[in-house]
Amino acid sequence: MEHNFVDEINRLKRERNAIILAHNYQVSEVQDIADIVGDSFSLSKHAANTKHDVIVFCGVHFMAESAKILSPDKTVILPVRDAGCPMADMVTAEGIREMREKYPEAAVVTYVNSSAEVKAESDICCTSSNAVKVVQSIKNKQIIFAPDENLGRYIADKVKDKEIILWKGFCITHKRVRTDEVVKIKQYYPNAKILVHPECEAEVQNMADFLGSTSEIIQYAKQIPDKDIIIGTEEGVLHALKKQNPDKNFYLLSPGLICANMKKTRLQDVYQALLNMQYQIEVDAEIRGKALKALDEMLKIS
Repeated sequence: MEHNFVDEINRLKRERNAIILAHNYQVSEVQDIADIVGDSFSLSKHAANTKHDVIVFCGVHFMAESAKILSPDKTVILPVRDAGCPMADMVTAEGIREMREKYPEAAVVTYVNSSAEVKAESDICCTSSNAVKVVQSIKNKQIIFAPDENLGRYIADKVKDKEIILWKGFCITHKRVRTDEVVKIKQYYPNAKILVHPECEAEVQNMADFLGSTSEIIQYAKQIPDKDIIIGTEEGVLHALKKQNPDKNFYLLSPGLICANMKKTRLQDVYQALLNMQYQIEVDAEIRGKALKALDEMLKIS
């Protein structure tokens, strides 16, 4: 049946002039059917530049919404309607406006893991792969950073000449990783390098050999000579890591590193999405215009 889904998806893709974008955290069969697999930053760039009429975004809602903001003339489809992001729900447009009133001299940098309404209230967006560069590019000495507190602390550690005002948000998946899990896995694989995403807690970050975004972790794992590598980000990256590095052994830092929302999309959902052109993402024109400025500013900084 899966083989039939693959054939049908490819047929419908040609008929609809569609491109399938998939995040690195998607299940393996969805990554394999996708035209482009990547992190939030690379997928945003592809969404902004694609010549296809239809974008099928295998990820979560804020990602498909960002694609629609960047490509308003395209039909953007999210295969699973309720694939959301709890972190994105932790920040509101009203909350950002209140922070601006409290810190009138501050620029607002918003993680791409946020709604269109929140992006519209922001000066610039960022992803984990360009967050430090984004903050460094801003002239303001005060930065309101939302919604991920752990990523914000990571930025503050790298950018010493600015005051980073943190929003109290977090990724429920990366927050699950505990320091005792790091200690335990190091006992099993004492020579293995530990690669960790900055959405993890600061105590876990401090125990890592390398800190970086999803794409940076994948790139670093490819470059280093080590054969045993411990991965401290969502389980989906293991698929690409194993394919690209068949001679290396990868171990997941914690069994909790599985995002339930990212795992909702299956081949059947991609097939139904293309067959029925569901579920289409729309963004209010006024909100889109404001949010586009923040995303465009982000895309200028690689």
